[in-house]
Amino acid sequence: MPTTQHTAVIETTGLARRFGSTDAVNGLSLRVPAGRCYGFFGRNGAGKTTTIKCLLNLLRPTSGTVRLFGMDPAREEVAVKSRIAYVPDQVAFYPWMTVRETLDYFASFRSHWNDATERGLLDQFRLDTRQKTSHLSKGQRTQLALITAICPEPELLVLDEPTSGLDPIVRREFIQTVIGAYQDGDPGHRTVFVSTHLISEFEGLIDEFTIIEEGRAVLTLAADEARERYQKIYARFAEAPAGLDLAGARVLRSGGREIELVTDGDAGPILDRLKAQSPEAISSESLSLEEIFVATLQPGGAAA
Repeated sequence: MPTTQHTAVIETTGLARRFGSTDAVNGLSLRVPAGRCYGFFGRNGAGKTTTIKCLLNLLRPTSGTVRLFGMDPAREEVAVKSRIAYVPDQVAFYPWMTVRETLDYFASFRSHWNDATERGLLDQFRLDTRQKTSHLSKGQRTQLALITAICPEPELLVLDEPTSGLDPIVRREFIQTVIGAYQDGDPGHRTVFVSTHLISEFEGLIDEFTIIEEGRAVLTLAADEARERYQKIYARFAEAPAGLDLAGARVLRSGGREIELVTDGDAGPILDRLKAQSPEAISSESLSLEEIFVATLQPGGAAA
């Protein structure tokens, strides 16, 4: 089935995966439209990797449904996996193969392989094709995995901590050029689903995101909507204000004449109340996605 921007490339309904008495994923519903770079954020142990493994039929859900391109990945596994690529957090290759042999091996399973992209990425990552994979560093193994995922130009790229082990320069180049170029190659049809702790480095690429905690979705928003909704306000007064009405805001810092807080929703009323106290200085700015993540998972959430 061809994808359009209205097609749900990934859709889960009430997804649950239990290990003994532990609910790793608990009633998770997601909808990822085609052509988006979708962020999947959560603390360690929140259920991100378990969810991804259910999407890829590496784990069977305890209950709920999973659909990729409208298909059940358990029943139509070949049809689904021919359209996706996956880079896990822990990467392993056959140790007796060279980089060149590994690339040829992966290409043999694909109906399409972009040789020009392969050459460009090998050059960018400075990988020696004659080197055995057993001699590669963790970062180099991740680079090789990323090449094997990008070159088939799949419709869906699933990344679980894809920049783990990469140095900051390579990490930035990969995020800004490789993923961006992958999506730009077929706008509106190539989808990235990325689970990462390095939220700030993906800030400019993320179109929409879900934050999960204890296997449940706690916030799903378009990135632009999130930046409009969550505001950080700073105010400084001539003397410590008394009796400030800060209902609807979460105070991040309050010391003497200065106060810093986060609003969730319309910041106008709170700004008006602060301005009524004649501050020496007052400013507001949108939270970054990483700040929204932290604020959402702190006790009390982003607003109190």
